[in-house]
Order: sequence, then C-alpha cells, then structure tokens
Amino acid sequence: MMKKSDFFYELPEELIAQHPVEPRDSSRLLVYDRSKKTIQHKHFYDIINFLRDDDVLVINNTKVLPVRLYGNKEGTNGKIEFLLLKRLDLKTWEVVLKPGKKAKVGSKFVFGNELKATVVKIIEGGMRVVEFEYDGVFEDILNRIGEMPLPHYIKEQIKDKDRYNTVYAEYTGSAAAPTAGLHFTPELMQKLREKGVAFAEVLLHVGLGTFRPVKEEDILNHQMHSEYYEIDEKTAEFLNQAKKQGRRIIAVGTTSVRVLESCSDENGVLHAKTGETNIFIYPGYKFKVIDGLITNFHLPESTLIMLVSAFMGREETIAMYNEAVKEKYRFFSFGDSTFIF
Repeated sequence: MMKKSDFFYELPEELIAQHPVEPRDSSRLLVYDRSKKTIQHKHFYDIINFLRDDDVLVINNTKVLPVRLYGNKEGTNGKIEFLLLKRLDLKTWEVVLKPGKKAKVGSKFVFGNELKATVVKIIEGGMRVVEFEYDGVFEDILNRIGEMPLPHYIKEQIKDKDRYNTVYAEYTGSAAAPTAGLHFTPELMQKLREKGVAFAEVLLHVGLGTFRPVKEEDILNHQMHSEYYEIDEKTAEFLNQAKKQGRRIIAVGTTSVRVLESCSDENGVLHAKTGETNIFIYPGYKFKVIDGLITNFHLPESTLIMLVSAFMGREETIAMYNEAVKEKYRFFSFGDSTFIF
C-alpha cells in the first residue's frame, strides 16, 4: 500500500502565494539536478542558463475563462455560485453549484441583466448540466461579469484577469490555469528561441480533478477525473524526431506530462490523439517521454506532488519541498517554480 500520508509536508500558511509577482519571470526557481542530487536557488529568468540549445519545451496552450459566476435564483432571489467546468455545446455546460440543493431540474438562475441559466440535468458528483440564455457573444459576457476560478487557498480576486493565464494561452476550456507556464514572458520565450530551444504545444483542459483532494489513505483507490486533451500529428512527429536526435523533452507543467504520457506507446513513441485522459501518475510509474520537468510547488498529499515524486523519487521530493519551506519559497498557483532534470 502506498499511503497518502507518505506525501505530506509541513507548510506554513504564510508561504501560500496570494498574488503573482511582476514581472512574471522574476519568480524564484529551485533547480534540482537528479544525477548529482544538488539544489540551486535562482530566479525563473535564469532558466536559460540551465537549458541546452537543442532542448524542447512542451507547453499547454489551454486558456481559462472567468467562469465563476454569482447570481440569484429566479423567484426566491436566493444567492447562487456557478463554476463552469465543461462546455457541451454552444449554450450548455457542466457546472458545480453552491448551494447545490437550490438547483433541481427546471430551476432558473439569473446573473445580472445579461445571462440566465436553467438546470436541465443532474449528473455524477452532484454536478448539473445547465442551459444558458443570452444575447451576443458568451465569452464577452463572461469577461464582463465572471470571476477567474482561483483555487480556494487564494483569498482575493486578481485585478488583471489575464494574470491567471499563460502568455501563450489560446484555446478556452480550462477551469484552472496550467500554472507552471505562468512564469514565462514573451521576452524570455524569444531569448530561449534565439538560443535554439524549441517550443511544442499540446492541449489539456484542466478540470475538476485539479481541485479534488485525495481522500483514500491507500492512494491506489483514488479515482482521477478525466480531462480533455489533444496532440496533433505535426507535434507528435516533431517530438518523436527530437527524441531520436537525443534532444531533451522538458514538460512545462504536470498537465503537459499527462498529455505526453497519455499519447505515447510502451516504446515511448508519441501518436496524434484527442480524447479524455484520467491517467494517474505516482511512484513506480515508468516515464516514456519526458527528460525534465518545470513545475510549481504543489499541495501536500495531492496527485500533483505524487506525479513529481514519480519523476524524482518520493524521499527526494519531500526533501526538496522541505528545503523550499526552509528557504521561504512561495507555494502553489501564484508561487515559485522548480526545474527538475
């Protein structure tokens, strides 16, 4: 049995980052060399000194919309909170509601003067399928009245909604940002390209699983939520060629890892795919594609710290996290970063 408590570390609350730093690449960077088992304390803009001129960075180009809505129940004026998770068609979404008891099939809700919603179905986990009514462009309405779906440990909304997206975000559909990419600036990316570093784009829409804690003490009993992903033929072929040439494949974020490992066969060959993945990566997993990982510091006992532990070893991971606590790094979504290679 692999226990959830094996992935616990003590984190003072004051180290949970509440705001992003400016500029983006001025965040701190903990660099961990797996072969030498050494740690260096740098800033994210220093990552150019640790990347080779033929490295390939795999980035997730998903984009987060401001999909947290606050409104009222029609007829009673009771308050309601919507978190939009997955778009099913032009006007229909899967959503999480608070309080859920107010949302029986047929219940109607209003959000200001621009948006109405009707519950059409109750689905697994207490989520609802709702149909929206509106005039105009839905994304424009969300940008006006919605809030970014920041994690529960961030207590205030951010003034600049774009700050919870990467500078290369393109395809809307995520309920949370792939936060490892938040540290990149256009200028840093240009410097990396000039050095010879290549960028390859994949897509994974981050869903409810990001917020879901591991409740089972035996982690093998944990059920992952599925998330939509894509990797196209051109990208798969480029990465396969890079592997043959001995170039390092470095995933920017755990979401990129999950796409790559979901799309590779047992020989590490990537195939163009689209679909849903519920891959759960924990110690004992044999990585088939990646050679390095850029990622933020994750919650204790989360599936994300388990993925990092699978890549660098559980004891090494906990030791690295304890060092980061000692050095007062900033943790979680708006926090600092690691480069593990």
